[in-house]
Amino acid sequence: MLLNVSYNDKKITSKIDNEVGKPFTLKERFKLGGIGSPKLEIKETSVEIRNLLILDNNANICNIEIRPKGIIVGFRSLLESYALVIPFYKLTIYKGDFAIYSIYRDSYFIKVKSDTKAIQKFFRKLLDYKADNAPTSIEDL
Repeated sequence: MLLNVSYNDKKITSKIDNEVGKPFTLKERFKLGGIGSPKLEIKETSVEIRNLLILDNNANICNIEIRPKGIIVGFRSLLESYALVIPFYKLTIYKGDFAIYSIYRDSYFIKVKSDTKAIQKFFRKLLDYKADNAPTSIEDL
């Protein structure tokens, strides 16, 4: 779900909260060691996101916020802020070419550069959190 989150709209906020859960409390953020990623350089995207990014000449960067039931990938284009909301059950992450992570949700994808230890550590944290909080599958019963 790709949303324009530039303005404080209760309908959009409730949509996001229903999809990926409410934001963590301050205590939970400390316990997790932070919930936000460093700046991520976008290398490639799906058509819908690329159409937004080519509207301006700024550097294509994004960040990821971990929520209790998913993640939010945030980026800016022109003077607008956009969020790609991905619940864990639709989230797929691939470690492709050297230092490239691919984040997928249905027809949307974003490929980001992971050339620093901080970014790799964040993705490790994200994958571990997803594994620990995934619903029990039928095979586990």
